[in-house]
Amino acid sequence: MRLWSLHPKYLDCYGLVALWREGLLAKKALSGKTKGYKNHPQLQRFKSFKNPSLAINSYLYFVLLEAKKRDYNFEIRKIDATKIIKKQIPVKKGQVQFEFNHLLKKLKQRNKKYYSTIIEKKKKRIETNPLFYLINGGKEEWEKL
Repeated sequence: MRLWSLHPKYLDCYGLVALWREGLLAKKALSGKTKGYKNHPQLQRFKSFKNPSLAINSYLYFVLLEAKKRDYNFEIRKIDATKIIKKQIPVKKGQVQFEFNHLLKKLKQRNKKYYSTIIEKKKKRIETNPLFYLINGGKEEWEKL
């Protein structure tokens, strides 16, 4: 499971669809509606938020917005979009850079055209999913090498 800290705009079509599905699985895990993934390390930042349900729904809402921009048909009824929060969960700059480099490796293999587009989109600062805000630091402790 990869719940990207990156803004969903950086993901190609395969990555965006996978993120939506994995986010929905994370939502189930956080609400206790699945046996698996309850202790997945990437759920830690959602679990540590005062309202994990609100956090994961907000995260998925921003994925949904990106999907709509691309004319994808993700089902909004799968999330609760009645209250959305922004910039509530910290993410380390080193983690964002690590994820961006990881994504570039994936894109270079599976979608070279999109890879070129992303290289052009990158500015000085890599954007995060709007749920997160940047803090100083390296990779997150839960990140696998």
